[in-house]
Amino acid sequence: MDFLIIDTPPGTGDIHLTFLQQFEITGTIIVTTPQLVALDDVQKTISMFKNERVGVPVLGIVENMAWFTPSKHPEEKYFLFGRGGGEKLSKIFNVPLIAQIPINENICQSCDEGKLDILFDDDEVKTAFSNLTDALLDQLKTKA
Repeated sequence: MDFLIIDTPPGTGDIHLTFLQQFEITGTIIVTTPQLVALDDVQKTISMFKNERVGVPVLGIVENMAWFTPSKHPEEKYFLFGRGGGEKLSKIFNVPLIAQIPINENICQSCDEGKLDILFDDDEVKTAFSNLTDALLDQLKTKA
């Protein structure tokens, strides 16, 4: 297996500590939303992984729910949860912002129905995930 991706809650709780004790983690991607309260938790997480005793490389930051774009009006962006949170973390910790993932009204239904491939019918969402994948692979190449 080349990659194992585990989505965990933000913070520095038992889940993260258990993973650090049980597995050899060679890199992490930090996911945040733009809200200030989310940024506070995520800053703790990044600090923990970057701590010299932990030493897990933070490969990048992903800003989820970066904006809302209605499917019928893809040129419109509404910043429902704030703006620029991922970029702020990127600057504070000198870690690249590798993707900003928008939301739209189809995402919840697609996920609830288990039809994740439908997500990629939306060009904004497809582009965001393609950019995320490309940026992650680029980060891994530069770290190798």
